Amino acid sequence: MQFIRLILLVAISIGFVTTSYAQRRPHGTIPIVNGIGISGGITQFDFQTDNFETKAGNGWAVAGSATVDIPHKWYNISYMIQIAENNVGIAASQVPLGTEEFLDYKIFTAQIALLMHVKIIGPYLTLDLGPMLQYNGEMELKDDTKENYFIKNYDALLAQDISDISKFNIDGTVGLSAGISHFRVKAAYIYGFLNTFDKLNDNNLNIGTNTNKFKGNQSMFVFSLMISF
Repeated sequence: MQFIRLILLVAISIGFVTTSYAQRRPHGTIPIVNGIGISGGITQFDFQTDNFETKAGNGWAVAGSATVDIPHKWYNISYMIQIAENNVGIAASQVPLGTEEFLDYKIFTAQIALLMHVKIIGPYLTLDLGPMLQYNGEMELKDDTKENYFIKNYDALLAQDISDISKFNIDGTVGLSAGISHFRVKAAYIYGFLNTFDKLNDNNLNIGTNTNKFKGNQSMFVFSLMISF
């Protein structure tokens, strides 16, 4: 939680510094408009991996942003912090090679982003893209009674064994936002460039006869509504 408080402080500080700086302009120049936005919506989260059979799950996300609107340029800039609770299913069975079901896992993520908003139709429709720094919580099994289920593709790996995933990621995001006045609808795709399961390779897990290295990249969609001030 200390890390989460830190990134919240950094994001808020950057937003206020950006707003203050942009408002100090020489006489006669084109005014730069600043804004603060709050958004909320749903997520769809999955992993691109050959180790596990996964099923995308839905969750929620809330975000705050500080935007610098530059009327005479073809783009705007914003800083954003987003917190999400995501869900994903991973196939497992009560006994090895038994009847399979998808076990639900919950993953908390916190992301800081620097975004460029390319103006497609003025400020009303923009292409949003940029880098993100992400913190991951544990991949928490939602039903504790299924901790000893066997993960599909493994004859000894248990559902409880794969919770301790890597804590940091570097993401890229691209999406669209559309709206008028103080309301915008946003859709974004976020891809994790780093191996989320890399830490599992260092945990001396009992993987039986399957000796493949753990590797998986995050795949996340966010659909949200933003109100700006």
